[in-house]
Amino acid sequence: MIPELGRLVEVDLREAWPHEAHSLTPWLAANLDHLSQLLDLRLELEGTEVAVERFAADLLARNISDGTLVLIENQLEASDHWHLGQILTYLAGLDAKTVIWIAREFREPHLSALRWLNEHTDESCAFFAVRLRAVRIGDSLPAPQFEILCRPNGWERRLHTIAQTAQSEYGQLCSRFWSRLLLRHPSEAVYGPANGGNTRRRTLRDLGLYLGAYVGRQDCGVFVRGAFGAENETVFERLASQREVLEAGTGVALEPHAEGRYLIQRHPIDPDDDSSWDVACDWLHRTVNEYEAIVKRTFGARQGPTHED
Repeated sequence: MIPELGRLVEVDLREAWPHEAHSLTPWLAANLDHLSQLLDLRLELEGTEVAVERFAADLLARNISDGTLVLIENQLEASDHWHLGQILTYLAGLDAKTVIWIAREFREPHLSALRWLNEHTDESCAFFAVRLRAVRIGDSLPAPQFEILCRPNGWERRLHTIAQTAQSEYGQLCSRFWSRLLLRHPSEAVYGPANGGNTRRRTLRDLGLYLGAYVGRQDCGVFVRGAFGAENETVFERLASQREVLEAGTGVALEPHAEGRYLIQRHPIDPDDDSSWDVACDWLHRTVNEYEAIVKRTFGARQGPTHED
């Protein structure tokens, strides 16, 4: 028996994203996992339409592996000199280390410019050209397709080196920070020992949520996330049903997030001056306790300590 299969058909990008700023940029902001998987980078959204002088960068993300900033510029049309100039302006103004330029197609002069930048800038910098397509099968919804047209030479080897170095240095920082937290707040020990992980979790089993306390290279913070395996969209819809209460209680706007972390609050830390960590540890302990009380009160969870799995 000959199977019946559909035919993959390319559709106009504006059928999927009618407007560059109002459709494509917010879609990318909510679906950074597509780029994370494509480039093998762990990306976390920092902001959209980020002001740089009199311009605005489309997207700014953070590479979770090493804490550096990632600039993402997107177009529904072919690459042009205007966007290349903007990218260089944003790069200087934002101190980003990675540039991801997304367009319908790339003209050869612009690919040549990105190749030149990859060859002549510091090794910590990386420039990508990513072609965007939209396809469908039959009457299905349009689906995105990404194709890397330009990347740094030896990108995979560089990722491996960065990951090994970052894991060692970052793990030590995390372990020291969590040790300081437990020293100042021994009750935190119920949620796990101090180790090299960057996140400590308080699981709210009856709510299908958990509270995360994390430490990064430049800040620490608190967030709400769905239980493992939960769909981000479902979790967001549930939180959004109590938007006013949660936003009033935490003082943070509830927004969609590619990493599935919501109501994020941050506090700066200096990784080279652990004598200043006491204030950060106190803030983290106080804030995660406040989050737990707010979430339980809002969604009617049982009270009492919630141990980590």
